Amino acid sequence: MIVDCHTHLWNGPKDFSDELRNELASVGYCDEIISVSPERHAAATSSVDCSIVFGLRAPLSGFFSVNDTVAEYVQTNPKRLIGFAALDPTESSVLEELDRVVDQLGLRGIKLTPIYSGYHPFDERVLPIYERAEELRLPILFHQGATFPRKAPLKFAMPHQLEDIALRHPDLKMIVAHLGHPWEAETIVLIRKQPNVFADISGLFGRPWQFYNSLRLAVEYGVVHKLLFGTDFPFFTFEDTVDGLRNIVDWSQKMEVPSLPIQLPDDIINQNTLQLLGLSE
Repeated sequence: MIVDCHTHLWNGPKDFSDELRNELASVGYCDEIISVSPERHAAATSSVDCSIVFGLRAPLSGFFSVNDTVAEYVQTNPKRLIGFAALDPTESSVLEELDRVVDQLGLRGIKLTPIYSGYHPFDERVLPIYERAEELRLPILFHQGATFPRKAPLKFAMPHQLEDIALRHPDLKMIVAHLGHPWEAETIVLIRKQPNVFADISGLFGRPWQFYNSLRLAVEYGVVHKLLFGTDFPFFTFEDTVDGLRNIVDWSQKMEVPSLPIQLPDDIINQNTLQLLGLSE
């Protein structure tokens, strides 16, 4: 089964502040990126068997997704779609929202963005979320890495900051998005030593030298089985990501560098993501 563990759904421009839209444009993203209708998402993800889908909630940086948008879409095809709730622990109603998305909306995981929302991953405001997520077996996908909005503090982005959470909540499934770029090495040593911490490869093939080195390090540390396939749609598609993964392996076979295993792309593309995250039921 092919699972894309990292896709976005947004309710058009109203999910983004004007400032954020300008920042997106400044790094080369057009307005098409923020216009992800259910129909467009369904068409773009038709090549996979299952997609994990979520919005982003971080008023500090200008993200204003509403979880109902994702929940309504998931209900159109619940066999192929798994919805995660976008939560921001700096909002006073976050625990009530967590209960609502689970009990009323049926969402099955959580998306957290410490860098976008401006809090340390071990901030006291987010600790109750981890406790509830572990209790309810809700995996958490973290954007624990760099980003472009000016107001998003890099000091909250380091992947190693998740280790205290893993030690306090050993049964909590966590995913580090984008392999924690540009701190991929930090993410790799983290997922090697913490059994329930994983990472996805979404959005990395666009920096091929960095991607090669990250994959090579994952091979050397023996953590390929903890790398999950993801695209970061709408920024990239399934075809983009598969081609990028296969191309970097092919390139490594031809150059005078330590090669990547031929079977690496298939190992990642066909990773048993749902079982690893406790979502296979």
